[in-house]
Amino acid sequence: MSFPFHGTRGPIFVRAVLNGSAGNVALGLILDTGSTMTMIDPKHLITAGYDLASAHSHAQVTTVSGVEYVPRITVARLTALGRQRGPMTVLGRAVPASANADGLLGLDFLRGLHLSIDFRAGQIELT
Repeated sequence: MSFPFHGTRGPIFVRAVLNGSAGNVALGLILDTGSTMTMIDPKHLITAGYDLASAHSHAQVTTVSGVEYVPRITVARLTALGRQRGPMTVLGRAVPASANADGLLGLDFLRGLHLSIDFRAGQIELT
């Protein structure tokens, strides 16, 4: 199954669904093959029913502005590009507001799968 994206401008946005004890939350994530782990804005984790204060650990994240420590949260399930992962650990961190995204879909979601990105056709496929 392939999914459309704008191949001529901006980042690749991916629709995703986060499942939690309080319900499902629709997300717009940026596909980021430079990010080792998936990051989700804390407000969406809280809406789905996750408690960031009970994070089992924190991860060191290096950004353009410095180093930060952010909570690692195990989520029940994350669905994107026709695939489900879970339980999986994500980082609770917001991306800059100018990105207009709810987080980043990182390599941890993609590992073990085949990712095909066709910029001319504006199609992405994860098999």
